[in-house]
Amino acid sequence: MSDTPILHHFDASPFSEKVRLLFGLKGLTWNSVEIPSLMPKPDYLPLTGGYRRTPSLQIGADVYCDTQVIIAEIERRWPAPAAVRGGLDWAINLWADRLFFQATVPIIFGVLGDHVPADFIKDREAMSGRPFDVAAMKAAGGPLKGQWRAHAGWIEDQLAASGAGWLNGDTASLADLAAWMNVWFLDNALPGASAPLTAGFVHFGDWSARVRAIGHGSRVELPAAQALALARTSTPAPAPAHDAADPLGLSPGAGVVVMADDYGRDPVKGTLVAANRERVVLARDHEAVGTVHVHFPRAGYIVVPG
Repeated sequence: MSDTPILHHFDASPFSEKVRLLFGLKGLTWNSVEIPSLMPKPDYLPLTGGYRRTPSLQIGADVYCDTQVIIAEIERRWPAPAAVRGGLDWAINLWADRLFFQATVPIIFGVLGDHVPADFIKDREAMSGRPFDVAAMKAAGGPLKGQWRAHAGWIEDQLAASGAGWLNGDTASLADLAAWMNVWFLDNALPGASAPLTAGFVHFGDWSARVRAIGHGSRVELPAAQALALARTSTPAPAPAHDAADPLGLSPGAGVVVMADDYGRDPVKGTLVAANRERVVLARDHEAVGTVHVHFPRAGYIVVPG
């Protein structure tokens, strides 16, 4: 039970869909803890130390924040079949998380914005630090469809170049799961919206069907209280190796603060356990969960003494 991956997520989260597909690719059984899409998140923040974004992964008393480090840890613990084949997978993942996602969001909310509840708008403004401007998204939604088609066109071009039906090899990899995320997000919010934006593409439709068919593995629902109790009665896994050449001069035992560099910049404070080029790990204590190790990726995150 303590080694079973627990995904803290909600079903409509596109970033969570990427992880759910990874579970499917690896044929894993996993626990699902449904968290609110909006603040407050009283059964979530004690685990993450204040990180509010979705999803996070819990394995015993270790908590992995951001899909980048979630995917890396799943790949480390369950290496077969391989989902990450090198830097190209990570580069596509970051492109999908940022540039492609930024083109997708205004298209969706340009259509749905007038129906978005006020509490959702307030929450997303707090998370992003800027106005949730429905009028601006309506204005941008049309022009951004051209950008979205350009991004999707890169998927089409890579499928043509690979000749194998997948983006980075002859079987599915992280590249496919990450690139698919925004197609899923668009069509989940606006059914069928991707079809006119990929009109004339030869490979895209079959590829989409193959990714969708991967599925989510075996999902088992778990109450949040049980996940918190598991953290409280577990011991964090041995820390990864610390990089003595870390360019920030970080040392284990020091107080540090970690935050995202784009949105959801809620600072997480803790004691540094280890830092290397892939991740930074903090130790934190909370009465609800005991001592946990919270893991963040280095790319896309800022680490400072604190």
